[in-house]
Amino acid sequence: MNRQIKVYIGDVKRLVGTLFFNASGNRESSGLEYSPEWIESSISFEIDPALPLGHGRVFRSKKEGSSVFHGAIADSEPDGWARQVILRAHGKHRKEKREHGISIDNSPLTSLDFLLAVDDFSRIGALRFQDESGVFQRGGGRGKRTAPPLIELDSLLRATQAVETDTETAADLEYLRGRGTSLGGLRPKCTVIDNDGSLSIGKFPSIHDSYSVTKGEVLALHVAAAAGIQAAEARIVESDGIAVALIKRFDRGPRGERIPYLSAATLLGIEDSHQVHTYTEIVDALKRYSPDYRADAEELWRRIALTILITNVDDHMRNHGFLHVEKNQWRLSPAFDINPFPDRRRVLKTWITESLGDAASIQSLMEAAPYFGIESKRACALLSTVEGAVARWRQIGKDIGMKASELNAFETAFEHVERLSARRIIGLIK
Repeated sequence: MNRQIKVYIGDVKRLVGTLFFNASGNRESSGLEYSPEWIESSISFEIDPALPLGHGRVFRSKKEGSSVFHGAIADSEPDGWARQVILRAHGKHRKEKREHGISIDNSPLTSLDFLLAVDDFSRIGALRFQDESGVFQRGGGRGKRTAPPLIELDSLLRATQAVETDTETAADLEYLRGRGTSLGGLRPKCTVIDNDGSLSIGKFPSIHDSYSVTKGEVLALHVAAAAGIQAAEARIVESDGIAVALIKRFDRGPRGERIPYLSAATLLGIEDSHQVHTYTEIVDALKRYSPDYRADAEELWRRIALTILITNVDDHMRNHGFLHVEKNQWRLSPAFDINPFPDRRRVLKTWITESLGDAASIQSLMEAAPYFGIESKRACALLSTVEGAVARWRQIGKDIGMKASELNAFETAFEHVERLSARRIIGLIK
């Protein structure tokens, strides 16, 4: 297979270049070549640090633990949940063809198939992909939006539950297909249009949940906001009596315009997701790419403090993001995918520094503050703000509609020895 896919950016569809894809058996490779008009444009920028502006094709081969595509493109691939939906839809479609005596291609789906299965309207960031026939993948046709409105939440919930219980129909899969997100994770979710017209992610409870994970994420984001952290807007909505987390997409502007997005993994050039990386690496990247390095470094430090204090143990590099400002400048995106994990060992997926290991330690974070450009007195003030917000977690939970029994399930995530350590450091206890 040899394909050439045009890559555009933004709502005005500026041609960035051409994505080349080759598949031969299990071997896949890709390449990207910027268009002359993008290179010469006054508003052009490197869509990926690994793709410097210039003429010529930049190749990439698939390696274990990484995507066949460059990071900026891989960031818009479907996540684990969406891939599951795509695979099931593909399998059901082939089964129906066989039952009707129609010959089928038994070749497995390629990485390009998965990439192009994400709907153009809801794809994360600003990159858009047009096939050889001039169709934006998976566009819904002229004037047709394929992200369902919030009023259809009940139908979306039923469809996701059907997938989790292996009872889905072809109609369920077609309803969900292409509407997943690339922000990561295996949990059921779908892109929806909120009542105000904004693009949002609906995160649904899993049939395997032993506590209200969806409410926990909304709680964490509200605690983050109370701590002065820029966090994705979130609220709880009910669907057939079931709580769904509705999280506003931050890669869209006030009028729905697309904003370029990169994960921290892409900005740092990380290919193998299994390797250990550190927050100080993100600080180094901020020095290079952020137009306000000090503000972003301080913001990042706050987020680490929150991560430790609420037992968020899923803080890997793809759960940190950046939004494009201008030229080759990028700033931290609002915080997202922050979840309190009760009854889990407090460890960090992204270490504070290489020497500190995976320990989720407030004392270690305080010692690392100078690397973030934060003096000791300022670090104490920041920690006090974050601890003050976390201390109100029960009240914040009540304010967003959580019951006492639901809050009790999160107690071990919020009440633990690192909270005591934080209170000692800021002088609240001896």
